[in-house]
Amino acid sequence: MAAPTGALLAVSDLHVAMPANRPLVESLRPESDDDWLIVAGDVAERVDDIAWALDLLARRFSRVIWAPGNHELWTPREDPVTLRGQARYEHLVALCRSLGVLTPEDPYALWPGPDGPVAVAPLFLLYDYTFRAPGTATKEESLAAAHASGVVCTDEFMLHPDPYPTRDDWCRARVALTERRLAAHDPAVPLVLAGHWPLERHPTEVLWYPEFAQWCGTELTADWHTRFPVAAVVYGHLHIPRTTFQDGVRFEEVSIGYPREWRKRGHPRGLLRRILPYDASAGAGSA
Repeated sequence: MAAPTGALLAVSDLHVAMPANRPLVESLRPESDDDWLIVAGDVAERVDDIAWALDLLARRFSRVIWAPGNHELWTPREDPVTLRGQARYEHLVALCRSLGVLTPEDPYALWPGPDGPVAVAPLFLLYDYTFRAPGTATKEESLAAAHASGVVCTDEFMLHPDPYPTRDDWCRARVALTERRLAAHDPAVPLVLAGHWPLERHPTEVLWYPEFAQWCGTELTADWHTRFPVAAVVYGHLHIPRTTFQDGVRFEEVSIGYPREWRKRGHPRGLLRRILPYDASAGAGSA
């Protein structure tokens, strides 16, 4: 039997509730029957929209692996599913499993690459306000600076951490759980770490509004790309699609983003990003 020849692809920030984005998602198709797809969060806000998109993709790709973004964790007034926090996340995990989509609660799947298997680890980590606004030293100061500038993430009003006291408490719990799993992983098998929020602060350095960085990750994961056997890191959230390198490790921001953003910049590298096998000709830092 011939070895699979498919690719490991990735996308994030589909935002299918926006009418202009829905046709883009409907256009996403594999290049071969063996292609896998990572969906790194922000599919939509309403559970029915999330289900529509993930079901569509699960029927097209050989395997789909999902990690939640902040938008999936919101509890919008217009959503019949009124669950909050951990209960909402668990509901989405159950939904994914009913569709055959893998989640951060499942064993890491082994993508059968041409150079040997690679484990795909979907991450749910959140943020803890340690990517603080310039000139601030505490969470409270950083949030105050954001409010003063008018740059405040909607999470502050719609992402509920129940039963955790705060979003940063939930973040620390998720980081601890995930860190234990990664530490137990076979170091001989390379990892693709795929989550919504950047693992390390360097991707946020290009934000137009640096105050927004505090909703973009945690310093607790800053060394994961070197501490563990990582082949590549996949993330979204920033809506700045590009390839960068940190400590020799490739970071891929794979978002589609909002129509006002992609209409301006287009999709010069396509809607789906090839993670493996890696095509170095794509160029680091390109959009």
